[in-house]
Amino acid sequence: MLWLKAGHLIGMVSWFAALFYLPRLYVYHSLTNDEAGHQRFITMERKLYRGIMTPAAIFTLVMGAWMLYDYAWMAYGNSLWLQLKLFCIACLVAYHLYCGKLRIDFLKERNQHSHIWYRWFNEIPVLFLVIIILLAVLKP
Repeated sequence: MLWLKAGHLIGMVSWFAALFYLPRLYVYHSLTNDEAGHQRFITMERKLYRGIMTPAAIFTLVMGAWMLYDYAWMAYGNSLWLQLKLFCIACLVAYHLYCGKLRIDFLKERNQHSHIWYRWFNEIPVLFLVIIILLAVLKP
């Protein structure tokens, strides 16, 4: 069981690193005016989203589901903290997918947001990280 937790934490750290970094790339991409810069950001965003962020998310979710199946659901299934944590995870998945939609918007040169919007958008995963960690550790 400890190997599952370790794998889950490794995946989570990797996923959150990408959740923090991709919107930061969007901040700088939205400020880019030249074609070479645009293409550079397109490549960086694609590699981050497809090569790191999505595999880390899948790994994290698989490890978490495995732990949930193995012991957590039987022990805590009716607990409000676990239900809230799962809701926050669902919100993170939606955020992840929305980041993918924004990546496609940049790719097709349809970005509608300013660098200021992306700076605020970049803070959303921090809130979920704090909430999820507190719920998992404190089990209120």
